[in-house]
Amino acid sequence: MAIDTTSSPATTASGPTTTPPPDTPRLSTRDKLVLFVLCAAQFMVALDFSVLNVALPVLGADLGMSPSALQWAVTAFALPSGGFLLLFGRVGDLYGRRKLFLTGLALFAAASVLATFAWDPASFLAGRALQGLGAAVIVPTGMSLLTTTFAEGPARNRALGISGTLMSLGFTIGVVAGGVLTDALGWRSTMALLAIFALVVLPLAPGLLPESRTPQRPHLDVPGAITVTGGLLSLIYALTTAADHGFGRTDVIATLIAGLALLTAFAVVESRTEAPLVSLPMLRRRTVAWGNLGGLVTFSMMSTVVFVLTLYLQETLRLSAWETGLVFGVQGVVSVIAGSLTPRCVSRLGARRTLVVSLTGQGAFVAALVLLNAHTWSVWLATAAVSLASMFHLGAIISYGLTVTSGVPDEEQGLATGLVTSTQQVGITIGIPLLGVLATTSGDLLSGTRTVMALNAAIVLATAALVALGLGTASRGARKTRA
Repeated sequence: MAIDTTSSPATTASGPTTTPPPDTPRLSTRDKLVLFVLCAAQFMVALDFSVLNVALPVLGADLGMSPSALQWAVTAFALPSGGFLLLFGRVGDLYGRRKLFLTGLALFAAASVLATFAWDPASFLAGRALQGLGAAVIVPTGMSLLTTTFAEGPARNRALGISGTLMSLGFTIGVVAGGVLTDALGWRSTMALLAIFALVVLPLAPGLLPESRTPQRPHLDVPGAITVTGGLLSLIYALTTAADHGFGRTDVIATLIAGLALLTAFAVVESRTEAPLVSLPMLRRRTVAWGNLGGLVTFSMMSTVVFVLTLYLQETLRLSAWETGLVFGVQGVVSVIAGSLTPRCVSRLGARRTLVVSLTGQGAFVAALVLLNAHTWSVWLATAAVSLASMFHLGAIISYGLTVTSGVPDEEQGLATGLVTSTQQVGITIGIPLLGVLATTSGDLLSGTRTVMALNAAIVLATAALVALGLGTASRGARKTRA
């Protein structure tokens, strides 16, 4: 059972107290190995989100895929990786997280081998879809193994700080590594890298990871599983397709409506079943609702910043792909620093206040990007602003995960982390279609970039204010309950 730390002076949302923060926990050798296995798996999945992007034109020419078909190289992974997260998070709770995590690793490894040696578009897309399915198993079960292995408090803060840093770094490194590998060894080397990662981690995991599941074995909520999975699949398809083709297409409109209808049906099903896939009381927790709102916004808005800034650097400032990679390389270094500092901030301020501060910092430094222009010195402004915004972004990633999972019983950690990772995936998916297209369709990329950055910053800062109010109310309610 997770320990409730809401009454702890060091972690209360009301702010810092005179009580000194706990010392940085010392992890045993076994704990370090467990953390290595879980973080390596999360890093591998984060790498998969971006490592193929630069290689798409070469891949298309080699396999005979048209430019419009190349969208499916991304969508085939995004659909299952986002659509099945909640389902597999709950299945892990009920039937064993370790068992499911190992299954996901084996599936991801096999899928990566298939994608590496793909002989035509169908075999490649099958490999990508199976990679996405493996990722949908690995992410929620790996996160719940992490939160149940490391006790709530400093140990979990440190573990999630390391995990969040590596996930952010994995996405950034994927952009750079994809270009380097494709130029040196061809696009197949990007998929081979993922296969190697999985095959290194898989033999280490069985002897290190503990098994965990709920003590009871309730029936799986099949109607809930069907409606939420179908709803998420429809929503992700609509948004990823809209990113390339706009919202005017019939299939985008149809799947968007279907997704919203299925998610509405899911809410109705969950309110009437005895053993729901997602406990509605959990969704009504203020820490879960407001924490996930913060997570949704930090992911969606930062993914937009990276997308639009990449276009601006290469098309307005005429930087090469290698020079653009250096800008985001600095961002990655700053993210590593942020990952080591955030657990200390959480110990002093509490996860809730750290989330609000992080969202505010992210929004403020994104606002600085409104000052970008067509002069070459803007590359220094872009590098500094996106790096500092990313530092606060990583703080928001770590603190929203801690906010959502704190006080949740061990038997529901898979559900809680499934919500966290679903928020992450949906956030990454919706940002570019909703805001990124403004930069590409405005007719003037520089003007469009400024507009996107201004809207982006406004959304993040407004969310920071809302989360502060929402979680402040939660903390007052908690104090009244204790009194």
